[in-house]
Amino acid sequence: MNVTKADRTVGLDRFGPGCESAPTTEESRAWCLRLTRTHGENFHVLSRFVPADRVGDFAAVYAFCRCADDLGDEAGSTERATELLAWWRRELHRCFEGDASHPVFVALRETIQRRSLVQAPFDDLISAFEMDQRKGRYDTFDDVLGYCALSANPVGRLVLALLGEPLDDESCVASDAICTALQLTNHWQDARRDLLERDRIYIPRDAWATADFEQRFLATVRQGYAPDREFLGQWREMTRTVVERTWPLFVRGHVLLDRVAPQHRPLLWLFVEGGTRTLREIERWNYETCLSRPKLSVVAKALLLLRARWASVPMSRAAL
Repeated sequence: MNVTKADRTVGLDRFGPGCESAPTTEESRAWCLRLTRTHGENFHVLSRFVPADRVGDFAAVYAFCRCADDLGDEAGSTERATELLAWWRRELHRCFEGDASHPVFVALRETIQRRSLVQAPFDDLISAFEMDQRKGRYDTFDDVLGYCALSANPVGRLVLALLGEPLDDESCVASDAICTALQLTNHWQDARRDLLERDRIYIPRDAWATADFEQRFLATVRQGYAPDREFLGQWREMTRTVVERTWPLFVRGHVLLDRVAPQHRPLLWLFVEGGTRTLREIERWNYETCLSRPKLSVVAKALLLLRARWASVPMSRAAL
């Protein structure tokens, strides 16, 4: 069998199904830290704004998400991904029962106890990756929102729990709005890559311009230019429509920044502002995400990190 990215990320040769030799808690937390620090994201998960006493906990939760994501997307086949995700869920349930052998769950077991985490958000994340194995197209915008409820919203709730913030209804609603907006932004940003590498289209069918949209979209990403004069204009209009439906979610969620403790605002502000800036980049690129992937420059990211220092003061919705 070819060694896949999932094999390397998760360490399946040492810690996969059938391997019961568990590393120590110290070794496991070091393993999660290494994984977290070597995987690139829009912003480093362990930025200076993560409280020092929460770094290991953030790394354990991130490692769970990163490994689950790679088991879903990088296992080499849908069949193997489905099998490995089922194993990952079994390991999760073992972890909540107090038993673990994979370093992610050995580390996570301590975090669960220390931060009083519940199982449901982790189960929901695995469900999203399992859904990706069965479903690559969505009929309506509400269907995409349903996917985000599994793939994104649990992450926000876990972050609030790790920070020790109250999970009251208003905070959860605001957190869910931010996380859904971030996930949607990623879908619009990665439209070309999702089709080319995963055979997935998250822009819903009810936004598609024409009946032969999918065939023309595929031709565009394969050849690097639109197959006809009309397609690019149709793509721009379609993407503009879904982007405009994403902005209100960022606005709705912005109230969360005033509800959390001042020392936690810079971290959350960084994720929110990174998402809104990326959405603006899509607009600045004239919505042509079928041809390329708009992203923030290194300079733009550095400036956001600097600006995050001032995010500890209350911010109004006008900041968007």
